[in-house]
Amino acid sequence: MSGPNDKLSTLLAYVESEGRICPKPRYWNELWEMLPNKNQDDGRWNPSLPLILGAWHDTTNEEKSARLREHIEYAAASGVLDIVDAYLHELTPDLWHSVIDDKHISSITGKD
Repeated sequence: MSGPNDKLSTLLAYVESEGRICPKPRYWNELWEMLPNKNQDDGRWNPSLPLILGAWHDTTNEEKSARLREHIEYAAASGVLDIVDAYLHELTPDLWHSVIDDKHISSITGKD
């Protein structure tokens, strides 16, 4: 029988597979809105805000991936992992920011 840690590990592996980095901004914000008991203390959110809007272009893929991981771990600790798991699995490939997106942009702009 699998437990919550197995489900967490499986979901983390899923979101890091096939070049996935994080959901595209609109869908990442929807995921963040699902997280319960969000609070703000001294101007800092718990859990941290998704890296969207102005932060989208000022953060690396590694930072985005780490923030998504933080959100998934928060979901697990808050008892909503099943909901977040279902949501992330429902996102089609075009709703994910991925390594493939970056390669496509680099081929158009000539920048890595």
